[in-house]
Amino acid sequence: MRKAYWVALVLAGLALSGCATEVIRKEPKEVVDLSGRWNDTDARMTAEEMVKGCLETAWLSNFNKEKGRDPVVIVGTVSNRSNEHIDAMVFVQDLEQALVNAGKVKFVAASSERGEVRAERVDQLQNAAPETRAAMVQEKGADFMLQGSINSVKDEIKGEYAILFQVNLELVNMTTNEKVWIGQKKIKKLVKRPQYSI
Repeated sequence: MRKAYWVALVLAGLALSGCATEVIRKEPKEVVDLSGRWNDTDARMTAEEMVKGCLETAWLSNFNKEKGRDPVVIVGTVSNRSNEHIDAMVFVQDLEQALVNAGKVKFVAASSERGEVRAERVDQLQNAAPETRAAMVQEKGADFMLQGSINSVKDEIKGEYAILFQVNLELVNMTTNEKVWIGQKKIKKLVKRPQYSI
């Protein structure tokens, strides 16, 4: 009887230790893909690749020759049209970072961000010393807007599915509405689920 008690106690301890949460720290750029859903790696890699492709095409050198300066770009709306919950702002921020870090374009804040900056300028006008005030009516206007969508197509059978994410981006001339660059990036994932799970 006593032996059975100790065996039960050991088994219970093992069962409880198997339920403990384990946390493993990873480098942010390391690929971790647990579910097959759109994730931070997809957002970052897509943004970097698409911005690189955008800045290597003729529109940029044509603008530089014509205007004698770098273009000013703003990121507009990137819509989530996929069948998954995707925080499109994570992707937009990756796009903004890739654009700024490329050093080939000037970059201005989106409309949702400008309100706070404008309110601060008004506050400075009333409260800051004249030599430290930010000047009014000096904002840079954007020459181009980058906008697009994240889409997905899913094919599923019992135990596995394939999913295609397709990101479409367009760079639009703010004066003429001319699309000067159209880019597309596809990511395809095959996810196999175990037949039996505990």
